[in-house]
Amino acid sequence: MWTVMESPIGPLRVVEHNGAITAIEFSPFRDSDGRPRGARDDAHPVLVEAVRQLDAYFTRDLKEFDLPLAPEGSAFQKRVWAELLGVAWGETASYGEIAHRLGMTNAASRAVGLANGRNPIPIVIPCHRIIGANGTLTGYAGGLERKQLLLTLEQDALF
Repeated sequence: MWTVMESPIGPLRVVEHNGAITAIEFSPFRDSDGRPRGARDDAHPVLVEAVRQLDAYFTRDLKEFDLPLAPEGSAFQKRVWAELLGVAWGETASYGEIAHRLGMTNAASRAVGLANGRNPIPIVIPCHRIIGANGTLTGYAGGLERKQLLLTLEQDALF
């Protein structure tokens, strides 16, 4: 099941399967990527709650999501995504820092970056909080403009 919500970074499609969020997709939506989505159901309880929490995040009333998540990926990707959940609201970490948290060297930064870019549940699994070692914004599946907007939303609320 899925629903679409409006947000400050454009329409988001939120996807649920077996009672857990499996994807949050940026517009323009791609239906030919092989991901199962099912039918639209704006009243599905998990989707309603996900939209509620995302709305609260965008209005700075929510800093930690509490949703059932089921991202699909390799074992390594899932380890990276689990580590991303430890990067708190308003904070950032580098790809190298994430590699170190996983017990790897800086040489794994590229692999971490690739896994980060494949995160199917952006915002909730905060891949936007991962930046280059020199503090620069690097690639983001939703585009650097969206990444900057998300980081600004979190940073501006700290002051």
